[in-house]
Amino acid sequence: MTDRKREILETALVIIADEGYGSLSMRALARACDMKLGALQYHFRTREDMLRALVAFIAEVLWSRLEAAKDEERSLTVREISEFMLDETVDEDLFPDKLWPQLWAMEQVEPLVSDLLEDVYAEYLQLLETAMTAAGNESPRAEALCLMSLLESESLFAGKGRRWESDRPAMRETILQFIDKRYGEDA
Repeated sequence: MTDRKREILETALVIIADEGYGSLSMRALARACDMKLGALQYHFRTREDMLRALVAFIAEVLWSRLEAAKDEERSLTVREISEFMLDETVDEDLFPDKLWPQLWAMEQVEPLVSDLLEDVYAEYLQLLETAMTAAGNESPRAEALCLMSLLESESLFAGKGRRWESDRPAMRETILQFIDKRYGEDA
């Protein structure tokens, strides 16, 4: 991916986070990037192309950061995955808390985004299932889905600017204590 494409996609994320997914049009994105629509279409011919690239970009950044956090000797534990996801949602540089609720809402009205994000969530689910299986869980699919829901909703309810933002540190600690009790501190 070129630096310019990355800049465009980062700008798209800012638009979604700051103005809502409904404000993300090709014209608005071109304007925010200080370029003409035709120049934007050189990089992304259609809105669908841009949305595909946007979701791929989100996945690439998340998985590369997760891979960097991984120990080469072993797979990540349930706790390590959970800590990563809890910490990743507060990464204000690229993924501010305001972005996630907008992406979830966008997923409900944009079938393409829904399909693409489902692929990202499928990888996330598989990662949790593998860690849970390694920790001795007998029904990792159901439990991984439950934990994934809990981790994902943390920013929705306690993210920056949310009603329960002041409870976020305690919420994070409670989630990690639950994981430690359920799987052990090393799981």
